Order: sequence, then C-alpha cells, then structure tokens
Amino acid sequence: MKNTLYITGAGVSSESGIPTFRGEDGFWTIGSKNYTPMEMATRAMYENNPVEFLSWYYHRFATYRNHGPNEVHRWLSDKNLITQNIDGLDGKAGNKDYIAIHGRLDQMTLYHQQGDDVSCIATPWEDVDSDNLVTSLLEIFNIDQQTKRPKLNQSNKPYVLLFDEYYTDLYRITEAQERMMAAEKMVFIGTSFSVNITQMALRAGINNRIPIEIVDPAPIELPYEHVTYHKMKASEYIQQA
Repeated sequence: MKNTLYITGAGVSSESGIPTFRGEDGFWTIGSKNYTPMEMATRAMYENNPVEFLSWYYHRFATYRNHGPNEVHRWLSDKNLITQNIDGLDGKAGNKDYIAIHGRLDQMTLYHQQGDDVSCIATPWEDVDSDNLVTSLLEIFNIDQQTKRPKLNQSNKPYVLLFDEYYTDLYRITEAQERMMAAEKMVFIGTSFSVNITQMALRAGINNRIPIEIVDPAPIELPYEHVTYHKMKASEYIQQA
C-alpha cells in the first residue's frame, strides 16, 4: 500500500518494559485518596498541586527514560507514524519524522496558555536529586519554592498533553490530520481507541473508506466493513507483515 499510516499506543512500548498508562502503577495516593491517572494527569492538578503532579510524573514516566526501543519500534522506524506514547522510543529507534501527538518525556515547554507559540527544550532529568526530589523538581520546572505554584510564562511544564487540555499545533495536530486524510490505509497497533486521536483517525479512515487493520490481542469490534483484525501482540504482527 503506497501510503499507510501507523497509529500506535501503549501496547507497543509495553514490550520495552514500560507499563501501560492505565495499569495498577498509574494510581497515586495523596493523603488517604487514590487519584486515577485521569485525575492526576491534568492541567488543574499541575496548577494547584505541582509537587504531587511532578512527583507522580517523575515516578510514573521519568524513571523509564533510559529504556530502549524494542523490535516493533525498530520495524516502525521508516514508517509514516503517529504515536500516543510519550516515551520517545520511536525516535530512539531511528524514526526521524514521527508525530508524538501527546508530547515527549524528554522535553518541556514554557508554562503557557494553550495555543500560544512556544518551543520545546530538553528536560534535564539527570539533574534530579532523588534524595531531595521535591526541591530539585521545583528547580527544574522553575516553580517558586515558597508558593509552590507555577507561574504562567515563567515556569516550565512537561511537554505532555494532559487530560483537560486540547490538541494544538505544539503537538502537530494539523499535520497529524493531514496525514490521516492522505492515508490510503491505516494500521492501529496496541491502542484501545479510548483517546481522541484514535477516534479522529478512525473517523477519517471510515469517511475515506480506506482499509483499516487493528493489531491487538483482544481488539474491539468496529462497525466498519473494511477492517482486518490481527488478534496478536505487535511483536507477532511484524513477523508476518
């Protein structure tokens, strides 16, 4: 197929030892309350409780920053790719033009109003002092040690799309939509269709009546006639693709 668009989710990176986002380790306890990832990974939590947000983010994501790509990432390295994963493993595998639609673990931005034009910079995770975690995280993200609140256009924010934020061109959404509309075939790998970007891509594929493939050990059934299901892990799929 001339123009195949691959859209990947957490199922691809799980084979690199990175747990899926909605797994048991996604939860975080503050006081006596357990917060789900959907409650913790929000702009509101970052604004109102950045210490807990950044501590959770560091333990949940940054501790996996040195994990390497697996054979699926390497197979995808020359493919037209949009990934939901923020781990950057597709880049480590050599894909030079993939879209990390939800951001990247290794980068941060100025804390800004959504839609503002800002640049991404490298997050100096190597400067984190695990023995003085809160202090070092506040320093890295330029958050006042006294108020412990981020300041707009002064503090930094992880380059990650949070649940109460929306897609902007900082996350290359326009380019992603253009790729969806130009695709002659879509292959979804390791995603549960529970996020907006997969729904957006699915609508584009159905509207354009192109072939769709779903790679997942337990795929959801879609109300669309041009779907091929591969009930297997991504590593098994690439052996026969």
